[in-house]
Amino acid sequence: MITLKGQHIYLRALEPEDLAFVHAVENDEALWELSNTQAPYSKFVIKQYLENAHKDIFEVKQLRLVVSNYNDEALGLIDIFDFDFKHARAGVGILIKEPGNRAKGYGKEALKLLIDYSFSHLGLHQLYCNVSKDNKASIKLFTSAGFKEVGLKKDWNLVNGSYKDEYLFQLIKAHKEQ
Repeated sequence: MITLKGQHIYLRALEPEDLAFVHAVENDEALWELSNTQAPYSKFVIKQYLENAHKDIFEVKQLRLVVSNYNDEALGLIDIFDFDFKHARAGVGILIKEPGNRAKGYGKEALKLLIDYSFSHLGLHQLYCNVSKDNKASIKLFTSAGFKEVGLKKDWNLVNGSYKDEYLFQLIKAHKEQ
């Protein structure tokens, strides 16, 4: 049985009521480095995005879910992007919005749920993520979930006038012995 429910959090689809939360995340300049955002998004654009968020991952090649606690408070977002059905792979991104909610295991639990969903329900063979070399928290999160560093992209992202290196991490589904 597929479940997107963990002990402390669950993953759910985006709802129209998430407009203010998604708007706040997408327009928080402190988070732009993580998402490669260059400019603010209007509420109108985000509302249109939410209206189309129900579309199938096989059609739009991405899936964004809300990381929510059991008080129905949105804590963050977790994404599958660049969904490639032919090669059975996709990228993963995660963000817990408020610093006070980080380092509490919510991201780790959300990532585990998404990995299980991706391998069991979507039939993916591998997931990958891109992490800035200086993002120690994300490196720890992804390596604790079994992702392996497979490369370093030198001077990959220009952030505030300086180039930063970025790691590529992969998680390949374990094969069961026959």
